[in-house]
Amino acid sequence: MPFGNSGITIRGMTTITCKIPDELDVELETVTGLRGITKSEFVRRSIERNLQIEKKRGKLSAYDLMREGCGIVKQGPRDLATNPKHMKGFGRD
Repeated sequence: MPFGNSGITIRGMTTITCKIPDELDVELETVTGLRGITKSEFVRRSIERNLQIEKKRGKLSAYDLMREGCGIVKQGPRDLATNPKHMKGFGRD
């Protein structure tokens, strides 16, 4: 990790503010206390890890592209993705 846990602000860093629910803050305090790191360190590491995952993906998934449309269809088969009968002939010309 490129960040130390000294609690000292490193040059070239930007401060951000984020609101989180009280329950999440309690969990965050517990984990950071057990690890002996600051909340900022934990959040930096979490963001870095998630950005690495996004970079490995390289592109948006079908879900990312359709996220806003998911769940808006009120009629149709509920087992479309799991029932083999709906997949018959799928992917063939």
